[in-house]
Amino acid sequence: MTFPISLQSPIRFPGPLPQAADVVVLGGGIIGVMTAYYLAQAGQKVVLCEKGRIAGEQSSRNWGWIRQQGRDKDELPIVVEAMRLWQGFAQTFGAALGFRQTGVVYLANTEAALAKYADFLPQAQANGVDTRLMSRAEIAALLGTSAGWKGGMITPSDARAEPFVAVPLLADLAVQAGVCVVEQCAVRSLDLQAGAVAGVVTEQGLVRASRVVVAGGAWSRLFLAAHGVDIPQLSVLASVAQTEPMAEIFPGAAADDHFAFRRRMDGGYSIAPGSEHDFFIGPDAFRSVAPYLPVLKQDFRSTHFRPVAPKGFPDAWGTKRRWGDGPSPFEAMRILNPAPNRTTLSRVQDRFAAAFPALGRPKIKTAWAGMIDTMPDVVPVVDHAPIPGLSIATGMCGHGFGIGPGLGRVMADLVMGRPTGHDLRRFRLSRFSDGTAPEVGPALA
Repeated sequence: MTFPISLQSPIRFPGPLPQAADVVVLGGGIIGVMTAYYLAQAGQKVVLCEKGRIAGEQSSRNWGWIRQQGRDKDELPIVVEAMRLWQGFAQTFGAALGFRQTGVVYLANTEAALAKYADFLPQAQANGVDTRLMSRAEIAALLGTSAGWKGGMITPSDARAEPFVAVPLLADLAVQAGVCVVEQCAVRSLDLQAGAVAGVVTEQGLVRASRVVVAGGAWSRLFLAAHGVDIPQLSVLASVAQTEPMAEIFPGAAADDHFAFRRRMDGGYSIAPGSEHDFFIGPDAFRSVAPYLPVLKQDFRSTHFRPVAPKGFPDAWGTKRRWGDGPSPFEAMRILNPAPNRTTLSRVQDRFAAAFPALGRPKIKTAWAGMIDTMPDVVPVVDHAPIPGLSIATGMCGHGFGIGPGLGRVMADLVMGRPTGHDLRRFRLSRFSDGTAPEVGPALA
C-alpha cells in the first residue's frame, strides 16, 4: 500500500454489490471498517460502500497517534478498550500493522498548560491509564533538551501506527470476517419506505437493508441533510508532512502548542502544527455559527479562515444539496485531497529545529492535508438518527484513528440493540437541540 491513497490506487475491493444485506455501512474510513467488522463478527450480513478508496481520506492522513492521554472523559473508557483491541490486531498482523506502544508526551509551553495536564491525572487513574507528569529535567533526559518547556505529561502505554498501512489491513480483516466491501461505489441516498430505512440507492444499484450506518467523515452532514437530519458538523483542514530519515529523538509521539511529531517506521517523522488549522467558510459554516462560538473563542487565533472552499468540497458554495437518486456530490469528488498549508508547515520545520538544534531543520519528503470532521463540543455523534433504522458515527474531531476499533465495536452493538458497555449520553445527537449546555472537550488530535 502506497501513500497517498488516491484514485490512481488500484481498486482492491470491486464487489460485486449484493442485492440485500442486514446492514449497509457508508464510509471506508476506520470507523466504518471497524463497525462493519464487528457487525460481521456478530453474524450480520454487512455491505460497506466506499465512494473512493478504503482509507482514502482522513483515516490515512492523520498523525498516526493511538492515545489515551488527554482524552475527553467520556471518550476515555472507549479508547482504553480500543487500545486493547489494537494490541490484539498487532498479534494478528505482527510488525506489518506498524503498531508500537512507544508512548505519547505532551509538552507544556506555559504553567497554565501544565495545570491542565494535572487535571487529567484523576481520569487516567480511574481508567487504569499510566499517565504521569514530567519535570523539565525528565523531559531533558527523555528528549535531550527541555527547550523552554515548563514540564510535561507522558503515557508510556500510548502507541503509534502507520494509518495508510493499518486501515487497509483492518479492511482485509473485515472481508475475512464476511463483510462485502465495495470501493468506487457511492451511496446516493437512503431508500425509505413508510418513513423507515429499507435500503440504499448506490451508483451501482439498490441494496435492500433495514439498517444503515453513516460513517462518512467530512461528508456525513451533506448526506444526512439531504434526508432532513441536521447535524452541526463542519470540517477543518489539517496539514502534515513526512520528513526525510533523521536520527531518533524519541520513538513515540510528542506535541506542544506549536508543533507535533511522531516517529515513523521509515526512519523519519510525521510533523504537524500543534494547534494551527485552516477553515473554509461555506453555507453550513454560516448556519452553524452559534453552536461553535465556545470553541471559536478557544481556537480563533490558531484558525486560518478561507472564504471559499475548493470546488466539490462538502461545504463549497457550489456543492449540490439536493440530488435525489441521480449523480451525487460523492461521485463528483471521490477522495478529498486538499492542498497542505506550506506556510504553516514551514513554521513547524522552524519550531522543530529550534527545539532540537542538533538535528537541524527537517527536510520534507512529502506533505499532505486532510479534512477533519468536527463537532462544536469536540466529541462525536454516536447515536441513532430520527429515521428508524439509521445510525450515525461521525464528527470524530481528529480522534478517530486511535479510538476506531473501540468505537466500531460500540457502534456495532448499538446498531444491533445490544448493550454497548459504555455511557453514550454525551455523544447523543439531541444534545445540540435539547438545551444542553455545551461542554467543550480537549482538542489535540
